Amino acid sequence: MEQMVLGVPEKIRAIEEEMKRTQIHKHTEHHVGLLKAKLAKLKAEQEKVQRSGKGGVGFEIRKGGDSTVALIGMPSVGKSTILNRLTNAKSKVAPYAFTTLSAIPGLLEHKGAKIQIIDLPGIIAGAATGTGRGRRVLSVARNADLIMLILDVFQAGQIGVLKNELHEIGIRINARPPDITIKKTSQGGLGITSTCKLTRLSDPTIRAILNVYGINQGNVVIREDISDDELIDIVAGNRRYVPAIVVLNKIDLVTREYLDEAENQIREDFIPVSADRNVNIDRLKEAIYDRLNFVRIYLKPRNGTADLKDPLIVTSGSTISDVCAKIRKKFGNEPKYALVSGPSVRFNAQRVGMDHVIQDKDIVTIV
Repeated sequence: MEQMVLGVPEKIRAIEEEMKRTQIHKHTEHHVGLLKAKLAKLKAEQEKVQRSGKGGVGFEIRKGGDSTVALIGMPSVGKSTILNRLTNAKSKVAPYAFTTLSAIPGLLEHKGAKIQIIDLPGIIAGAATGTGRGRRVLSVARNADLIMLILDVFQAGQIGVLKNELHEIGIRINARPPDITIKKTSQGGLGITSTCKLTRLSDPTIRAILNVYGINQGNVVIREDISDDELIDIVAGNRRYVPAIVVLNKIDLVTREYLDEAENQIREDFIPVSADRNVNIDRLKEAIYDRLNFVRIYLKPRNGTADLKDPLIVTSGSTISDVCAKIRKKFGNEPKYALVSGPSVRFNAQRVGMDHVIQDKDIVTIV
């Protein structure tokens, strides 16, 4: 009898079922790691096909301002009201689910920064696989500089659903890429070097995972103790690492004791607000600004005074070259140096090179 050829969805279901049946312990770690790698590769193939069809099209959002923040939450948690409180937007608000049916942007101006806030339709479990237009919503979150997870005080436990959907679509919130370097070569086999003790992955498992992705020759350097999921994230190459803030809305409707119980469900730092009553909105604005790691730069003409009212906003770790690129793209190749006064230098008007890292409230003259 001719064997039936399984399609990608069937292969995904088969692997997921096998993973459910497999008890995880020391003797099955290698097998489970291999299954995870195969599953991640198949899901990436499926996502590529879905993106090429109508269901993969995201909302049309033109990024604006100095950074973009996406509001992610279940239906009727108050995202639209929060947007209206934070910005100049007029997002429709109503006491029933799925009020927001498109992406609605607004602009928050805070400490000289212009921050685009995007109100998105509520997501539900299964959003990452397309339920309720979830993939379109989450595609916006992939491109955001910050994600705000909005929770209803009566459904604080839904934070797990939101995190899972973001994880399934390849978004890693409040995480950084593992410190791994992979360089492919055309010959010479696969060399693996670790600069630390690996307790969660064996050498055979590392090689098996890399083999799933066709990496059989090259050099791999691992500088921290990693898990199979972290290795898969690196070789998959389509992960986004995005900072996030958790916001608990409608706190005006509950007692202090109820709020304590919600805190036990969330199990991480969050900002309690009441968008309806305008409670803690200023605190939320400050948290957004801080989490985006902004640096304010005051530009000064060579023979003029510094503009201390309208700073140039860049992110922490930016260099003089980055400043030039933001002022004018073609400007990045023309300047030779800059004169800097402020926290990043030892004396005023110090001459620095294009790779000099600036700090908040530096005064910069591009020469």
